[in-house]
Amino acid sequence: MSSATLPADVSVVDVVLPHEVSAVAAARRRLQEYLTRARVAGGTCDDAQLVLSELLSNAIRYAPALPTGDVRAAWWIDKAGVHLEVTDGCGETEPQRVTEAHPESIGGRGLAIVDVLTSDWGVRTAEKQRTVHAVVPL
Repeated sequence: MSSATLPADVSVVDVVLPHEVSAVAAARRRLQEYLTRARVAGGTCDDAQLVLSELLSNAIRYAPALPTGDVRAAWWIDKAGVHLEVTDGCGETEPQRVTEAHPESIGGRGLAIVDVLTSDWGVRTAEKQRTVHAVVPL
């Protein structure tokens, strides 16, 4: 479900971040504060921060900024879990599930980690932006 179609009683945090690596740590801190206030269990909080880090890192590394020059992150909690969304300027490669990374490969495991830690994740693409969304179960 998109943050635009949520019930009125769900509080959504929508963050505009610079399209640079420092944004990852800033977003993690803000997510941790939000989850702490919501009294989300420590393991779920850690998993959500790791998933957000992976999604943001991929957006910054592999996709251009949005037309406004930034990247966006959003999160909220409902009965399904902690929802995370990262929106970028839609790069040439499409995020996809990794079936098996080569044992000697340096990268390529981030989305495999996301796959393990989430109950669901996927991609929505529009004309000049792409949103990767994930749900970390409570």
